[in-house]
Amino acid sequence: MRVPPLPEAEWDEQVIAALSRMLPAERRNPVGAGNALATMVRHPALTKSFLGFNVHLLFGSTLPPRLRELAILRVAHRRSCAYEWHHHVEMGLEAGLTENDVEAARGGHAPGSDFDRVVIGAVDELDEKSMLSDETWAALSEQFDERQRMDFLFTVGAYTTLALAFNTFGVEVEADRH
Repeated sequence: MRVPPLPEAEWDEQVIAALSRMLPAERRNPVGAGNALATMVRHPALTKSFLGFNVHLLFGSTLPPRLRELAILRVAHRRSCAYEWHHHVEMGLEAGLTENDVEAARGGHAPGSDFDRVVIGAVDELDEKSMLSDETWAALSEQFDERQRMDFLFTVGAYTTLALAFNTFGVEVEADRH
């Protein structure tokens, strides 16, 4: 690991405050926070700011949770981010994804619905071009309103950012999650 989780002895009020928007009090510790957040809190101000945004994406977004998780899994697959993948498979299944949907996000077979295919294709297009074509924008518009399309773009962008950070820092999936 290039940037390991912050040792418990270094957790202070600033670190705890940085996690307060995302985690309940009982999880604001090195074990409860998990390796990703325990690593991010090495920079409490950045963590606090980013988590404000991330809380919106996970809990306040206008996207249907199932489609949000499908998009995140596609990002995790394309970016080879094991940490993101492992955590969001579980979250995706809880949000209504099936094992077949998870495999579709991995590229193992075709998505189950036409709109799932649009979502996966839009993630791919953003990853390749940092922009959506008029055709893809129109296809997303068939089921997403303007705010949902905005939330979609920011979700893909935020989870791409997290994947590059987790991969570069060397954040490992927790031993009990393999």
